[in-house]
Amino acid sequence: MSSQSASNTRRYDLDWLRVIAFGLLIFYHIGMFYVTWDWHVKSSYANTGAELPMMLVNPWRLSLLFFISGVAIRFASDKSPLLRFAGSRVFRIGLPIVFGIFVWVMPQTWFELRQAGLIGDDFLLFYRNYLSADQVYPVTTPTWNHLWYIVYLLVYTLLLALVMPLLRWARPACDRFVQVISGGENAAWRLLFVPVIPFLIYRFTLTPHFPTTHDLSGDWANHAISFTIFLLGYLIAKNDSFWLAVRQVLVPAAVIVIGSMPVLGFFWVNWEMLEPDTAFMNLLRAWRVFYAWWVIVLLLGLAQRFLNRPSALLTYMTGSVFSWYILHQTIIIAAGYYLTQAQLGVWPEFLLVLIVTTSLCLIVTEAVRRVPVLRLFFGLKGKRYSALSTMKSGV
Repeated sequence: MSSQSASNTRRYDLDWLRVIAFGLLIFYHIGMFYVTWDWHVKSSYANTGAELPMMLVNPWRLSLLFFISGVAIRFASDKSPLLRFAGSRVFRIGLPIVFGIFVWVMPQTWFELRQAGLIGDDFLLFYRNYLSADQVYPVTTPTWNHLWYIVYLLVYTLLLALVMPLLRWARPACDRFVQVISGGENAAWRLLFVPVIPFLIYRFTLTPHFPTTHDLSGDWANHAISFTIFLLGYLIAKNDSFWLAVRQVLVPAAVIVIGSMPVLGFFWVNWEMLEPDTAFMNLLRAWRVFYAWWVIVLLLGLAQRFLNRPSALLTYMTGSVFSWYILHQTIIIAAGYYLTQAQLGVWPEFLLVLIVTTSLCLIVTEAVRRVPVLRLFFGLKGKRYSALSTMKSGV
């Protein structure tokens, strides 16, 4: 951000972070094919090898996306009338959701049930049952699977739109709130600890009673966490004191994140050996909550320091990454389902899944971009994109 104010819309650093976060999501979902955790399809080579790095990423990866989305919504909503803004969100996010549920995401369930040996090869029969109001299969159908993030994002955006007039009226009070988090003496250190307070409360009051489901209803702990970080992004988007504090705390954040990773990693790998519901276990749970926020602050600082500049690659990826997000999981599941049957060995199989996924995301996105009607269903706005489109679109 160096010479620019936070109120300037040219936030290349956040564009880069959004692209990186979605890229990381693709690798994470490929990893889900190979770890022992439950997922839609599994490699015959699934093992525990990738679980530790995925554990270290898991606490913050989606919170970072919701935070950046909150910042983006602030920029987008400040530039257009409220009804037009809300309508554009319903149109741009809603169409890919509907298309995903009934067309693009649907094959994920097909391959999942096929690998489990629960259905035959009659696809038309499966599709009729998939759309049936009766739950014929032991998984929820129809489903949005990985598109839950944009379902939640759309709901949060519309909820926020309802109170935006109030938030605009209360903007001075909101700025004072941000000042408590990041302004004045010892601002940098307050930034590392004060914003974590609501998330600690959620962890010990909601999380034990409301496990994550991604089904929108009843997912209260996940909603509390995701909406709060989304709202925080909205409130601090144009607050210079916050972004200044992020720059100031870069080195301390790096130190505590690097120091936390091996300690938390050790206990997470050996979690089942620890006594449940002890003070020490609760300390680790609280540490995990702090760790998630510290990583986000660190990434925001690193992006300001090293990534706040335009590039041709950024311009292209900013315009394409939403389509890649929609496409990637179905491709991973389909490629993994067929490739693991070939028994190629874990590394050849992994490389092929990665190559097929990235190649098809690129090819399909470029093909869709040339068909105006299809662009609407994959979140593509047009053939040309500004590197600022993340901040302008709010997605």
